[in-house]
Amino acid sequence: MIKRRKGLKTMAEKFSDQEFVEFIVKNIVGNPNDVKVERTVDEMGVLLTLHINPADMGYVIGKQGNTARAIRTLLKIVGAKNNARVNLKIHEPEGSQRPQRSRPSADVDTDVVDDLKI
Repeated sequence: MIKRRKGLKTMAEKFSDQEFVEFIVKNIVGNPNDVKVERTVDEMGVLLTLHINPADMGYVIGKQGNTARAIRTLLKIVGAKNNARVNLKIHEPEGSQRPQRSRPSADVDTDVVDDLKI
């Protein structure tokens, strides 16, 4: 069991949900000065919208979305400590392009299987 010293606070108690996201993301990205988090509250809960430099999008999303998923999981824990439902939206800047997955060309040579008569 971990004992806490009197007067020390956990990260969830020290930071608001908005400050928590800013702290994590600023330590991941290459352009920390471009990180901004907007906080809106409605009947569904708290929505944090993350704005970052387009060059840092890959760092925040991570391979197969694992980094973004981990940030959202931690954020849900922070929200639960504060009895709030917190969601994170990563703003995709206008003009940004996602890498296109390569799709098979329509000009694929099928001569090899034509003799199979299927």
